[in-house]
Amino acid sequence: MNRPIASFLMAAALAAAALPAAAQQPGARIGFVSTERIMRDSGLAKRAQTQIQSEFAGRDRDMQAMAAQLKTMQEDLQKNGVTMSESERAAKERKFDEANRDFQRKQREFQEDLGQRRNELMAQVIQKANEVIRKLAEQDKLDIILQDAVYASPRVDITDKVIKALDQATPK
Repeated sequence: MNRPIASFLMAAALAAAALPAAAQQPGARIGFVSTERIMRDSGLAKRAQTQIQSEFAGRDRDMQAMAAQLKTMQEDLQKNGVTMSESERAAKERKFDEANRDFQRKQREFQEDLGQRRNELMAQVIQKANEVIRKLAEQDKLDIILQDAVYASPRVDITDKVIKALDQATPK
């Protein structure tokens, strides 16, 4: 599990463990935030996703072109393989195998780079969201804020406030 999500889950677990003690306090104030909604609906997360798509669009097109070329090579081998000489067919199979290995390697690298970049940008979104959540908790004098609970009453859900504050706090 990557570091930002692991720390996020750890914070949620600690908050859940503290819930019984907070609930016993008279007048304890609890808030809830849906991280999934923040990552889906906030302008900051949407801009991060758009940035990822634009950064990787060129490589994605290259990978699609390579895949099409491999498909053409494979179809040619299947269609004309029986009419080729043994040495010609072996040479084309070797060339196809080399191109396929190169494609598989590049595809793996692409997926790793894409995942790493997505994690970097989403960690920045989570960090900024956590800052906004802390500020809102202090402003609203909340004792505890839970993230990603199984159930939360709409009266304690502050996700919309967080998204609004996050969108106002970040330049477009």
